Amino acid sequence: MVTLRQLQSVVAVVEERSFTRAAARENATQSGISQHVKSVEAFLGVSLFERTSDGVTPTPAGQRYYQHCIDVLRTLDEAKGEARETGSEVTGKIRAGLIPAFTRVALAPALERFTTRYPGVEVEVIEGYSGALMDRVRSQALDFALVPGFAGETGLKVTHLNRSREMLVSGAARGLAHLAPVRLAEQSSLKLIVPSRSNVRRGKIMEYAETHGVRIDRVLDMDAMLGTLELVAASDWVTILPWIICSADAGGDVRRVSPLIDPPLHSEFVVIEPARRPLPPEGHLFLDEVRAELARLEEPAVGV
Repeated sequence: MVTLRQLQSVVAVVEERSFTRAAARENATQSGISQHVKSVEAFLGVSLFERTSDGVTPTPAGQRYYQHCIDVLRTLDEAKGEARETGSEVTGKIRAGLIPAFTRVALAPALERFTTRYPGVEVEVIEGYSGALMDRVRSQALDFALVPGFAGETGLKVTHLNRSREMLVSGAARGLAHLAPVRLAEQSSLKLIVPSRSNVRRGKIMEYAETHGVRIDRVLDMDAMLGTLELVAASDWVTILPWIICSADAGGDVRRVSPLIDPPLHSEFVVIEPARRPLPPEGHLFLDEVRAELARLEEPAVGV
């Protein structure tokens, strides 16, 4: 017979690709995790992992068994959530991670409405960039996070959130008309601020520039949204950001926002959750408020 703790150990090793990291995540010893896995392998009569000097990799049987494990764990948590819903008051705790694009414009109004409607729910919000947030969701330190779309990763459940048009953001010194579309290839002397290499948006921006003949004089890596916006406002540096975050500059008083055309560039954003644990009911309610706020942030009409 396989116990729940043994299932959790198998899942942790698959997702962490390491007995040491799995033990740290599960607050257990490495020998304990190893013994759990060996017990499951003995019960099934198959090897679940290939052990190498670089870590561990699930065998085909191990990968298939992992999928069943996370289905079992999600079902158990869903049952617990449904039982809690029988109460008259929504309670619990939400631990959410958001990238700066969402915290700047969508978080405050969504959070104000949510905390007013559901005073019995405790909310913890962490701002960060995609790589760090994915790690925290996979380790269950966060219930969910809102991040740029990516190809998918073991240990995460990914669902679509929204799509946002990318904008060139510049200071007044560059002389662009606010909300007038621009062809980036026609812009000269571009000093471009981009996210660091750990941010999934960086590759997309640089690929766009290379593919469409955009000439960039200088590149500055910066994972600091407020710093990026302040530098753009005070200098001739520019950046590319989704409308989600640019909507706060809709008036054009401090920074000019220019939709990219020929071709346009869009970013997809997704919700990520631990693959083995469903989002609790209060988490869905909070996400509903965020989605409603994002729907309110209409993009400028641009003829392409």
